[in-house]
Amino acid sequence: MLVKRFAEAQPYDAPNHRGVAGLRLQGFEDGGPENQWIGYSQFLPGGGAGPDSTPFEKIYVVVEGEMTVIVDERETVLGPMDSCTIAPNEVREIENRSNDVCKMLVVIPYPGGKRQE
Repeated sequence: MLVKRFAEAQPYDAPNHRGVAGLRLQGFEDGGPENQWIGYSQFLPGGGAGPDSTPFEKIYVVVEGEMTVIVDERETVLGPMDSCTIAPNEVREIENRSNDVCKMLVVIPYPGGKRQE
């Protein structure tokens, strides 16, 4: 078992994101997960990401606040403990349209499907 304390989480910058502070909770460390990593993103009001896509799926879980997810011109608002899966190569945009910080967990597979040593 690998325990990683929140105080040990390292910041990361995600491409094409704005108004966000990201922390890597698990992943890319010895003894950590082999197939995916998990981030914690805090989006300020007006913050968001995209539009863009990745060659791998992603899972978003809203912990606090709300996030608007836009796929194929269809908008869906996720609230606390709502989640969604973004398919590989699916173009998405996310926007925090509220006046509160949106806190989300993001689960992403490693490029190539396995952690590289």
